[in-house]
Amino acid sequence: GVDTLIVTGTETDVCVLASVLGAIDLGYRIVVVSDGVCSWAAKPHDHLLALYSGRFSLQVETAGSREVLEAWAE
Repeated sequence: GVDTLIVTGTETDVCVLASVLGAIDLGYRIVVVSDGVCSWAAKPHDHLLALYSGRFSLQVETAGSREVLEAWAE
């Protein structure tokens, strides 16, 4: 079974947030690809990346695309 989701997308503070919160509710481990998400403005984007790795750190981590690909290759 699937236990981890790798999340990329637009609107870090809207669509990505909805996906991450839904995945948390379903019990998934989530990796948000920090350079694979974006938003309309830098400030909300940065706040949400901090929220993902801070407030939700038990289920959510942030990592760059290089780090994700290297881990996947192991």
